[in-house]
Amino acid sequence: WPAMLMAADLPVPQRELIHGYLLMRDASGEETKMSKSLGNVLDPVAVIERFGADALRFYCFREVSFGQDGGVSTTSFGERYESELANDYGNLASRVLAMVDRYRDGTVPPAQVDATLAADFEGAAERFSDLLDRAELTEALDVAWVLVRRLNRYVEETQPWVLAKDEADPERLDEVLYNLVEGLRVTTLLLVPYLPETGETLLAALDEEGRALAELG
Repeated sequence: WPAMLMAADLPVPQRELIHGYLLMRDASGEETKMSKSLGNVLDPVAVIERFGADALRFYCFREVSFGQDGGVSTTSFGERYESELANDYGNLASRVLAMVDRYRDGTVPPAQVDATLAADFEGAAERFSDLLDRAELTEALDVAWVLVRRLNRYVEETQPWVLAKDEADPERLDEVLYNLVEGLRVTTLLLVPYLPETGETLLAALDEEGRALAELG
């Protein structure tokens, strides 16, 4: 095919990315190549029908460093689905949207960026873009997931449900809710390539029309 590109006066690629093998990991931790004859496969159709394509795509990039051989299993898929997609990200989004709805009638209050949160988000979009440019897809996903976990810690640190009871300082609750929504928006924009259906649904709920990466605030 390089000859075809040259004949068409098109540039020839300077490098190729070759993906590794997905190995099936058994209960003992031993990894072997997937084989129809052995029946040791993670059936993508069955997984997609039950959990959706987003979950499988996320798991493959999260579990195995892109370009390398790596083991997968139904057990580790279930663990990542529950702990990361359902709990870390899904629960975060659900809590944030519910609190804005409950405490501010569904309208994000205007406020300033919280300096403690801004420090953890600073440069994230640039690092993410740089990793994608180098096709380091697993490492790029990790940049986004660090932010997901930071936002979960921010919820526990600030405790908006306690702030909501303090009528003397409503501005602090406004600030916390603003930063949670903004953090969720920025993080979801990073996650769209990995979770396109989920990301689009959440960005629509946040009334975010753009898809360009953004910094906090």
